Amino acid sequence: MPRKAPAEDPGDDRLRVGPPKDYAAGISAVTSSLRHAHAQMGVRRSLLTLLSVNQKTGFDCPGCAWPEPEHRHRAEFCENGAKAVAEEATLRRVTPEFFGEHPLAALAERSDYWLGQQGRLTHPMYRPAGGDRYQQISWDEAFAVVARELGGLDSPDQAAFYTSGRASNEAAFAYQLFVRLFGTNNLPDCSNMCHESSGSALVETIGIGKGSVRLEDLYEADLILVVGQNPGTNHPRMLSALETAKDCGARVIAVNPLPEAELLRFKNPQRPSGVLGGGTQLSDRFLQIRLGGDQALFHAFNRMLLEAEDDAPGTVLDRDFITAHTHGFEEFAEQARKASWDDVLEATGLSEQEIREAFQEVLAAEKIVVCWAMGLTQHRHSVPTIREVVNFLLMRGNVGRPGAGLCPVRGHSNVQGDRTMGIHEKPDAVFLDALGAEFGFVPPSRHGHDAVETIRAMRDGQVRVFVALGGNFVSAAPDTELTERAVRNCELTVQISTKLNRSHAVVGRRALILPCLGRTETDLRPAGPQWVTVEDSMGMVHLSRGRLAPASDALLSEVAIICRMARAVLGGERVPWTDLEADYDLIRDRIERVIPGFEDFNARVRKPGGFALPHPPRDERRFPTRTGLANFTVNPLEVLRVPQGRLLLQTIRSHDQYNTTIYGLDDRYRGVHQGRRVLFVHPDDLAEHGLAEGELVDIVSEFSDGVDRRAPAFRAVAYPTPRGCCAAYFPETNVLVPLDSTAKISNTPTSKSIVVRLEPAH
Repeated sequence: MPRKAPAEDPGDDRLRVGPPKDYAAGISAVTSSLRHAHAQMGVRRSLLTLLSVNQKTGFDCPGCAWPEPEHRHRAEFCENGAKAVAEEATLRRVTPEFFGEHPLAALAERSDYWLGQQGRLTHPMYRPAGGDRYQQISWDEAFAVVARELGGLDSPDQAAFYTSGRASNEAAFAYQLFVRLFGTNNLPDCSNMCHESSGSALVETIGIGKGSVRLEDLYEADLILVVGQNPGTNHPRMLSALETAKDCGARVIAVNPLPEAELLRFKNPQRPSGVLGGGTQLSDRFLQIRLGGDQALFHAFNRMLLEAEDDAPGTVLDRDFITAHTHGFEEFAEQARKASWDDVLEATGLSEQEIREAFQEVLAAEKIVVCWAMGLTQHRHSVPTIREVVNFLLMRGNVGRPGAGLCPVRGHSNVQGDRTMGIHEKPDAVFLDALGAEFGFVPPSRHGHDAVETIRAMRDGQVRVFVALGGNFVSAAPDTELTERAVRNCELTVQISTKLNRSHAVVGRRALILPCLGRTETDLRPAGPQWVTVEDSMGMVHLSRGRLAPASDALLSEVAIICRMARAVLGGERVPWTDLEADYDLIRDRIERVIPGFEDFNARVRKPGGFALPHPPRDERRFPTRTGLANFTVNPLEVLRVPQGRLLLQTIRSHDQYNTTIYGLDDRYRGVHQGRRVLFVHPDDLAEHGLAEGELVDIVSEFSDGVDRRAPAFRAVAYPTPRGCCAAYFPETNVLVPLDSTAKISNTPTSKSIVVRLEPAH
């Protein structure tokens, strides 16, 4: 029997704020996981489903992309993974009757939390031009709508095709093939808004836009730097890996603006000591850095490494590695020696003593891994910051050796795999040539629109059709009011989705919802039960096979939806879409012939645990860059200076949240309950602004365009942030980020460096 979803949309009138936790996980994580699972799935379904998560014969968690260890626990999932599975395997349903009762305008007034709690979509739905609500439509009619709208465009570039990281390799490959056969490279994806800066920096410096470590490297490391990342909420299974690394002797330095609970203690619920004992102190040192100060910290480290080498020649830097495998060292070193301590201290907010004490740990470590996430990737100077991290590791040969390397911690499951499959608005010529040779056509070579450029093009009427393979583009994008106007300016918007979200309520003149199977569900096709593959954030490819009955008999898989859409739009002459839809082995055969590293794909991925994709810098110390070597880079230091009376804001997630999916209204690690409109501010900054704790304020962003963007009615909360910095949850504060405020080179929105002023709430 379907379970009931909340009828009302709770506000923040019940918001409570208490002291933050001094540990992560433990019994509270277990009880929270079970509570969410039971509410959505019931006891028996919860047990059957959760015990299949991340198992070698089960399905890949639809949450984060952290890799699975070789030896897995029976319960190989974290709290937020359990929440993600519960939301997908929920017994709640969004039926055609639901849409009959809820006009589009009413849905647009609802919160992301309420929309997500309504349950699984069950039937394809269509909002006709001028209609006030969705109505049921057949699959054939839905694909005919898409074909008619795409066929009526003046140019293929008037359409854009977005991808969320949750899509499988098979779906992503089929999707980009369809889009390029249609004639465009307008393939924006969620990477554009999170880790694009990582890819941009890594391609330039080491020749491949992926991290250079495997899970086992963490266990061999002497020192792990966790920078700009909150693993306890965003990548909780990483905590177990850090705990194992600590057991093996590694030391951990955490560099972050906020003191997160897991940086203090981790109570691993899979260990008796985590249930009954005090847990493990994961971080040996915490550097509470000012927002955007990470580049300055690595500038200081690099200068000190050079000075240490001067004092003891031949004992600090790996001269053999630098000579044999790198380019540009002398130019880098000349600039690094000029790093100003005054600028470093201003940018980081740290004392010189704190930095020098941390440097002693760097100097004592032979093998170093640097992990980072969006705390580094969403600033104006994100790419130079990550390039400086690469410089730091190259100086001592810590790329391409066991126990050391670069570890960008990607967010959504298979976001890295989607890029491998060709979901990229700027594809390289080698990939396009191989794709064209396999399918007998000439793919478009002109670069397409990324996410930010797509919003501009929709706003300006240059993109008239927007298709989204998963995700919640409207809530994930910056400059919320502008983005919503841009989406509503489209002739047709299409959402391929499992659950309701804001992107189904803010739509074009015509809109389609195409409901698809989830990772947890069986996929029965004419050739028999099908399964898909995913790539984790460390380049391991493995299979994923759902076991639950589909939420509705009317659902299609992502692959089936894409193949039928392609057949409706393009016909079936060049590509046997019907065969690919029936048997995903045939898609994997095509992937094998187009993408290097997937040789004997079908056989290798059927082996337990899957296989590792080649990574030349890691595997061979070979760097496929323009110089044929790993590139040192020169990155002038950028200091974020904030006008008097202003603060620097970062957008963050709560613990009851993954990306734009809101599982609940608590952030218990930070002491927040039953609400989300909170602003974390240092007590001294509250006093300086004449604010009392608990006072309601409007957050107003200030950028060079002179437009005031306002996020109203946030509760001011005294919190140990760095002075001059504050934090609030997204997507509620995405409205404050201008569309044109983006990282240099990567064009990623600057969601971690927003200059704001605070005003009494209207």
